[in-house]
Amino acid sequence: MPAILKSVLLFLLAGLFEIGGGYLVWQWLRAGRPWWQGALGFGLLAAYGILPTLQTASFGRVYAAYGGLFIVLAFFWGWRVEGVVPDHFDWLGICLCLVGAACILYTPRT
Repeated sequence: MPAILKSVLLFLLAGLFEIGGGYLVWQWLRAGRPWWQGALGFGLLAAYGILPTLQTASFGRVYAAYGGLFIVLAFFWGWRVEGVVPDHFDWLGICLCLVGAACILYTPRT
């Protein structure tokens, strides 16, 4: 598997684990869902903490680039799970985040 594709897949998986885990904990504490949903959320959050270590770049670059991707994933989660449709300025921000994350992580270093 090409390195960039593997990196992107790891970021996507980490994002789904973090947002999904946080959402389950949120539902448990704020919406009265069963305790096991909160426990599953904590498990996903723990797995999220491990996934970035599989990236090849330095810690700071990985987390900076992930921050940009997290913003994008959070918008898509809100859109698909909660029905909040991004507006024009949200889409502009999403594009800027993706470009910024790509510049941080995938541009050649001199």
